[in-house]
Amino acid sequence: MTESSPPRLLITAGPTHEAIDAVRYLANRSSGRLGIALADEAHARGWRVTLLLGPTHLEPTGAGVATVRFGSTAELEQALVEHLTGCDALIMAAAVADFRPREPASAQAKIKRSGKSLMIELEPTPDLLARASRGKRPEQVFVGFALEPTESMLESALDKLDRKGLDMIVANPLETMDAADIEATILSREAPRDPVETERLPPMTKPEFASELIDRIARRL
Repeated sequence: MTESSPPRLLITAGPTHEAIDAVRYLANRSSGRLGIALADEAHARGWRVTLLLGPTHLEPTGAGVATVRFGSTAELEQALVEHLTGCDALIMAAAVADFRPREPASAQAKIKRSGKSLMIELEPTPDLLARASRGKRPEQVFVGFALEPTESMLESALDKLDRKGLDMIVANPLETMDAADIEATILSREAPRDPVETERLPPMTKPEFASELIDRIARRL
């Protein structure tokens, strides 16, 4: 990024769907609403925005937001490989599944009801943000999210900030999932060995929070 060129922002948003068979999948309750709000806010400021968006009926309102759809964690991983090197900042707001079926049925098959119990063996999905951080350039800004129970939220967010090599992480109480507002605490550091700054924001709507977060990323860039 030069002084005359707008920042290039890559955002991931929405859930992943991990196939069990041709019609069933494992998923979570993410709507993608916050990631879309971030994309719209950055686009409104003139930033060049690429949004990697999972299965949701929502769409960004900004016509200039380049939207790339994904379904599974594997598809999101491939999209990150394709788009990561060209961005100045990454906001990893997607709710990536932690587990997926080890051996899903064929994409053309449907598991039949038998009246018996069904055992599905799950395997962990790759930590996409940790993998992305391994190739992070010093001038890039990486932002993650931590949705955790209130009592362990800050401890977990701090662990993720360090373990995944992030510049900033947004901690959000698990109890507020599906709420219209967000109660965010932002943990950040200027350099890997610098002290962590903790900023607790008042409850606000997701578009309001998007403006706050983009402000902070803009200052880092």
